[in-house]
Amino acid sequence: MYSCAMRQVLLPRRDPYGKKGGTGMLRNGLQPWHLLILAVVVIAVFGSKKLPDTARALGKSMRILKSEARAMKDESTP
Repeated sequence: MYSCAMRQVLLPRRDPYGKKGGTGMLRNGLQPWHLLILAVVVIAVFGSKKLPDTARALGKSMRILKSEARAMKDESTP
């Protein structure tokens, strides 16, 4: 019916996120330089002296969260 070139002109492209036209914001995902910028911002916000304490507190909170989630899972299974 239509040639391939004509079909591209007539039919709008859809991006993987279901929107018409345009590109998605996270199309390429995180690149290594994104993580580098994030690390610089975190160091600038928290400072190099508070960073180890903050990381330690975050790790402790993660362990508590994991143990609570595991306990809830064990309670729900008969």
